[in-house]
Amino acid sequence: MFLYQLLNFFFGLLKKEETSKHDLSLYKRGDLLEVPRTLFTHFGIYLGNDRVAHLIPDILPAISKDKSAIAKMVTNNRLLMGVIAKVASVRVDSVEDFAYGAEILINHMDKMCKRPPLDGEEVAQRAEKLLGSVTYSLLWYNCEHYVMYCRYGVAISYQTYQFCTTVRKIVFSRMSAYLTALCGVCTMLHLGCVTLTTALLTFLISFTIWMAS
Repeated sequence: MFLYQLLNFFFGLLKKEETSKHDLSLYKRGDLLEVPRTLFTHFGIYLGNDRVAHLIPDILPAISKDKSAIAKMVTNNRLLMGVIAKVASVRVDSVEDFAYGAEILINHMDKMCKRPPLDGEEVAQRAEKLLGSVTYSLLWYNCEHYVMYCRYGVAISYQTYQFCTTVRKIVFSRMSAYLTALCGVCTMLHLGCVTLTTALLTFLISFTIWMAS
């Protein structure tokens, strides 16, 4: 019994440390918060009173009607499945749930965006108006598009742009053109289907990649 009480006391202290990890006095209504999450950075808008509005993919609303379960912190598994299923919503969570154990950067995007930030109250009101289910796209409408629109009035995503640029360098390179042509020729020879159509298709694909490089 004593050991059980001691463990409860110990875990209670840990919980207090976790809940006090983020100093709420540092955040103002309309601040843009960002944290590392899975492969990308996650963004949200602080609304005040320990509330953060953020657009986050979540598979659970598509497979369950349990509101209490949906309201719980979105785990990485729920997030990744939501990305694949393109199911997301703009929801409000506590700072701790939003951070998911990570350190929070405040208004870091102010240094990157050429546009000046809007008034904090207007930013928060924009964030609140967009609460609810949304059509999610990893490239065209994600959490960064949402917060950038709310704070700066323009829905853009720097990390999406960097991702697309990296993919372009890999896929649309001269080496890719060479490899595509080589694979096409080897496939035709292996299958014994060297025809005008297959040769033309191999050439067009390789030529397109070459011109885009």
